[in-house]
Amino acid sequence: MTASYRVDLDAFSRNLHRVREAVAPAAHMLVVKDDAYAHGLERLVAHAFAQGVRWFGAFDVVTGAAVRAVVGPEARIFVWLIGGADDLAAGIAADLDLGVGDEALLDDLAGLTVDGVARIHLKIDTGLHRNGIRPERWGEALDRTAALVARGRAELEGIWSHISEASDADDDEARAVFLAARESARAAGLDPRFSHLAASAAGFARGEFREDLVRVGAFSYGIRPAGGPDEASLGIEPIAALVATVTEVDAAGVHLDVGYLHGLPSTLAGRFDVDTPAGPRRVEAITPVSVSVAPWPGAAPGDEVIVFGRGSRNSATDLAELIDTIGEEIALRVSPAVPRRYVSS
Repeated sequence: MTASYRVDLDAFSRNLHRVREAVAPAAHMLVVKDDAYAHGLERLVAHAFAQGVRWFGAFDVVTGAAVRAVVGPEARIFVWLIGGADDLAAGIAADLDLGVGDEALLDDLAGLTVDGVARIHLKIDTGLHRNGIRPERWGEALDRTAALVARGRAELEGIWSHISEASDADDDEARAVFLAARESARAAGLDPRFSHLAASAAGFARGEFREDLVRVGAFSYGIRPAGGPDEASLGIEPIAALVATVTEVDAAGVHLDVGYLHGLPSTLAGRFDVDTPAGPRRVEAITPVSVSVAPWPGAAPGDEVIVFGRGSRNSATDLAELIDTIGEEIALRVSPAVPRRYVSS
């Protein structure tokens, strides 16, 4: 046997229901970037569609096209990592909603000769600077968008942005910029059908940020935010577990078929317990392709051990926070005079 990442679709269904309940009356846009947060794109998208999800956030055009192949023509698929004219053309061909956060993309769109009308969501930079059109350039972007709409090359479907979620005050300022940008669009004769500003945390906690759509990825998969509320208080549950198999038992301990080449950093050795058939046991060493844990009576090849996730004492976020803590400790040993806030990742 080999280690596996096991996904519980019933738990996923419960999370989808919880998200839908939390963000109502806004619609849930299920974010499926990075292979549906490493849970398996096609399977998770098909299940979500069967559960009634009709908006998907696919990050890039390639992923968006893969989602379209699963769900057919009925769903809306939003992508926002767009590299230029080729991506625009492919996105139009795949019937995707295109997040435009760069004026150069409007120029690229004007020069396209492909059939079809681009459904664009114009992004205002509300201060996060992840991308987006700066407020001082927003009027020019609206003029260019209006020209594309007049030529039948585009429809302005949405206004959107990201927020930092660093503090309520920062987010309130960002929302004020967002609302002003939307009003400017309406004043210019452009009437976007959809507005979306919030992701998982703000979508759950702040009703005024929900608008028409809430982009929820992590919470849908039962992944809590680092340093934030736990899963129980959010009403979500991890949907997957990394389950390893015992390959050998010797004097050095019990050996499992995962290692740091599978994404488990060696710095975690000695720092956390895994769940074995006999209860928790400490991880003592992590090599490229194996983990050694403290032994238990009767341990034998083929036994299964939950490393993290569903049914375990450790979630993925728990281990991520532990990795962050270890990094801070190392940084402080190297430069003890540097204040902690400057070495936190």
